[in-house]
Amino acid sequence: MTIQPRQIGGGRRTIGDFAPKLAELTDDVLFEDVWNRTELAARDRSLITVAVLIAGGDADQLHFHLGRAKENGVTETELIEAITHLAFYAGWSKAMTAVTVAKQVFSV
Repeated sequence: MTIQPRQIGGGRRTIGDFAPKLAELTDDVLFEDVWNRTELAARDRSLITVAVLIAGGDADQLHFHLGRAKENGVTETELIEAITHLAFYAGWSKAMTAVTVAKQVFSV
């Protein structure tokens, strides 16, 4: 298996003072454990996560995970293609929301 970047959460940094237990679970379980399991590459986890966030209409979390996907080796072209593909499975309006978020994230 290829070497991949260690995934690190930002729960404590972003919400630790407000929701310490959720921050702890985010950093220690979701990112430290689940995201770093070797059975699935971080790149694949990112694509899956982005797809689920699009399907669920979770635009706020999508901002973060589109950037994370790029860090994990998914190209902007691949992410736009995934959004286009999901328009037919998750819904047109969710894809339009996702492409608007992607345009904001990618133009930074």
